[in-house]
Amino acid sequence: MSDWIKVCRLDEIAPLGSRVVASSQGDIAIFRMADDRVFGLHDKCPHKGGPLSQGIVHGDTVTCPLHGLKIGLKDGEAVAPDKGCAKSFAVKLDAGSVWLKMS
Repeated sequence: MSDWIKVCRLDEIAPLGSRVVASSQGDIAIFRMADDRVFGLHDKCPHKGGPLSQGIVHGDTVTCPLHGLKIGLKDGEAVAPDKGCAKSFAVKLDAGSVWLKMS
């Protein structure tokens, strides 16, 4: 059995936007970049638990809407000088659909 689940069509996420997926591991934010790359992070800032899905996406980072912590979308690591890490999830595009790996 595959660990990949279909989340939505790519066009259901606005460029530089996000979509939240509920899971047994907590909410997961799926981010779409301007060039249609997609990334997945636990939807909780490591600083004070802010919803990263409501942050501002710029470059390959998202800025937490609560305190401005910048998190790398590729790996979930805080951008220096900030510290912390949000769990990242594998996300892929296939035939216009966004898929999330849950393992």
